[in-house]
Amino acid sequence: MKQFAQLYAQLDATTSTKAKVEALQRYFGAAPAPDAAWAVYFLAGGKPRQVVPMALLAELAREEAGLPGWLFDECYQAVGDLAETIALVLPLADGDSALGLADWMEQRLLPLRGLPPAEVAPRVRAWWRELDATGRFLLAKLVGGGFRVGVSRLLVQRALAGHSGVDAKRIAQRMMGYTDGRQLPTAARYQALVAQAADGEGGAGEAPADPGQPYPFFLAHQLDGPVGEFAARLGPTSDWQVEWKYDGIRGQVVKRAGRVWVWSRGEDLVTDRFPEIVALAQPLPDGTVLDGEILVWQDGRPGPFALLQQRIGRKTVTKKVLADAPVSFLAYDLLEAGGQDLRGLPQHARRARLEAVLAGGTIPVSPVETAPDWAGFADLRARSRAQSVEGLMLKHREAAYGTGRTKAEGTWWKWKIDPMAIDCVLVYAQAGHGRRASVYTDYTFAVWNRPPADAAEAEAVLEAIARREPPQPGALQLVPFAKAYSGLTDAEFRQVDAVIRRSTVEKFGPVRSVRPSLVFELGFEGIQRSGRHRSGIAVRFPRMLRIRHDKPLHEADTLAHLEALLQAA
Repeated sequence: MKQFAQLYAQLDATTSTKAKVEALQRYFGAAPAPDAAWAVYFLAGGKPRQVVPMALLAELAREEAGLPGWLFDECYQAVGDLAETIALVLPLADGDSALGLADWMEQRLLPLRGLPPAEVAPRVRAWWRELDATGRFLLAKLVGGGFRVGVSRLLVQRALAGHSGVDAKRIAQRMMGYTDGRQLPTAARYQALVAQAADGEGGAGEAPADPGQPYPFFLAHQLDGPVGEFAARLGPTSDWQVEWKYDGIRGQVVKRAGRVWVWSRGEDLVTDRFPEIVALAQPLPDGTVLDGEILVWQDGRPGPFALLQQRIGRKTVTKKVLADAPVSFLAYDLLEAGGQDLRGLPQHARRARLEAVLAGGTIPVSPVETAPDWAGFADLRARSRAQSVEGLMLKHREAAYGTGRTKAEGTWWKWKIDPMAIDCVLVYAQAGHGRRASVYTDYTFAVWNRPPADAAEAEAVLEAIARREPPQPGALQLVPFAKAYSGLTDAEFRQVDAVIRRSTVEKFGPVRSVRPSLVFELGFEGIQRSGRHRSGIAVRFPRMLRIRHDKPLHEADTLAHLEALLQAA
């Protein structure tokens, strides 16, 4: 545990990719295999389930520190992160635990799940006495299910490759499914990740150890810039396979050993959630792996992502759910056929094999679009929202199927339509996480319920907010509709943080209500009706495009603007 806590602190203290990879390699070089197995799980994105409510941890820490509730709350407000607050207020430790990460997880933390508070309290108090502040912070993150750290799966793969001498592509392939919560990390699973291939092959073409294991996904780069430059940048359109970019869930369908497995890009095994896809794939020959998109399909076209969301979180799929949100799989690549790994073939060859394998079957193939030139494809892209898609995918005809977001094996581009945008007002703020835990970076935005008559009417609303007066029915007011935490530079976040601290009206736990003073341009990929939001509208993937210092508050947009975007979509 101490080793992993030190690694966590090192990773959190730097933004240098080189320093993070070096820290990871040092850890893997020193950690026992059982501990390394759990470390890979967490660092690669595995989610610890909450075994103790954070509210209980906070109450125990307050009692252990002998603090009144108001003072603990003030500490939390100043620090911005509950786990860090707990670690800082506790008395100094009188022990030094030598227990490894695997033993902490398997012997101590996982058995806590379901225990009554009376049994949890003495155990947690005893553990705090064994750990320093860094260890206590990590313990709170693991117990509370809030573990996050600033490394990507790719960095973990690079570090494992550097540590073991195994090709990074092979590591990436072996790691597919590693963070699926249905299997605990073990020393044997970790050793299988870093074992040298028996045949000495340096690539990633070994057969999967588990018949249901998918391949690492090949990811596209964002394509930006004027269309007039595309011919010089990309060459002729004849070099590219162009398809619609669908707004669903990227997935792989694996048919081996007489069974079907369905995986999401996030490496969640979602087979049970999509029985329709299993039925579609059952006739496929063994040794077939398809890459494609999981979509709600209605009336011959993709349905809204909001319907697919209803399926994602459901463990039980009822007949009504199946009828209301019917799902299909749209295939656009063939990664394996007859048990043979096809990823090294060029795009056009894989496409031909894909069409042959699925000819006359029940799984549709993503259509290839054509246009005389790049300007023609720009015109096609402009009709994306009418087609219920996000833009176009450009896949070089000679590209192999790579691993992750790389151009080493060839190139895929995603040429997305410009985001929808709205000018809105910052009304609430919350501190971020990790290195941003002491800066307010997570914002809630609002629009006017109707256009203000003038600046004076808007100012009257702001004064009422400052006096903490609730809005009157039918009166002019700001209606919250979205939250966002990305898009600004660190310097801009610090500037906004200073404004938030000066203009705080009220505190609700970690959240601050502010006197509105800043207008932001907020971009988002989609918009839909929502009965769960006060505005009646929800937006997808919101991000801050810029701070509108040039725009006064009374000129911010309204609910009517959101309605217009909804109708256009």
